[in-house]
Amino acid sequence: MNFIAFSKALYSTWIYYSPERILFDAGEGVATMLSNKIYAVRHIFLTHGHVDHIAGLWSIINTRNNAMGDREKPLTVYYPEGNKGIEFYAEFLKRANNDLRFELIFVPVKKGENVFLRKSGSFIRYVQPFQVNHTYSEVAFGYHVIDVRRRLKEEYRDLPKEEISNLAKKLGSEEITEAYEKKVLTISGDTVLLKKEDIMDTEILFHECTFLNREDRKFNNHASLDDIVELVKDSNVKNLVLYHISSRYVRGLEKAIKKINIPGTKIFYVHPERIFEF
Repeated sequence: MNFIAFSKALYSTWIYYSPERILFDAGEGVATMLSNKIYAVRHIFLTHGHVDHIAGLWSIINTRNNAMGDREKPLTVYYPEGNKGIEFYAEFLKRANNDLRFELIFVPVKKGENVFLRKSGSFIRYVQPFQVNHTYSEVAFGYHVIDVRRRLKEEYRDLPKEEISNLAKKLGSEEITEAYEKKVLTISGDTVLLKKEDIMDTEILFHECTFLNREDRKFNNHASLDDIVELVKDSNVKNLVLYHISSRYVRGLEKAIKKINIPGTKIFYVHPERIFEF
């Protein structure tokens, strides 16, 4: 998996997931920092309508519209249905860019709705939004990227490989396997804390971590490091990436992260003054 991200709480946040050409949020400066990669983006998924998560949309649209070469690739922007801030901004962007040379589509999505990215034979991958707690004034989402995979049915899993191979030839692989959903990526968006069921078994979790210390939080709308550590324990998260970190912690950030130990989980962080690549 390949990610490029930048996140500085209050200023700008975006995460580019290159295998599916998805941009999660579009904070200020994203077009400049991604440079030519901005033309590869097919889908943008917005978590909520705060300026530090959507301000970069205008530069993305303008850059793609005025670049040399192919300008006909459509760009689809998904956002939480009913989010008035995003709807107002989308209407403004359409009016301010009424001579677009590519198709710009804004699509409201509901929690639990599946947005399919790929369907190729038995391989299926989709994005699924889920609701998070951020502010009372607007709807906010996190997003899962989910693969539909196949595995041996339980009754066959302890059989020798040769016997499994013979069964597959006799019955067919579809008969001895079953489909299951695997969370390959979870993006929290801004939230006080995700729920255990939202992060269980995900391969890569991007969880916002605005505060390193719980006592620094004045309002109940952003996460703290100690809460996240407790949440991730025993959740089978393979990789935890902390982002949306306040710039107040720049000096002690590396030291604080190194103290964390979550068995079975690798820990990374998006430094609030640097581009992150994973």
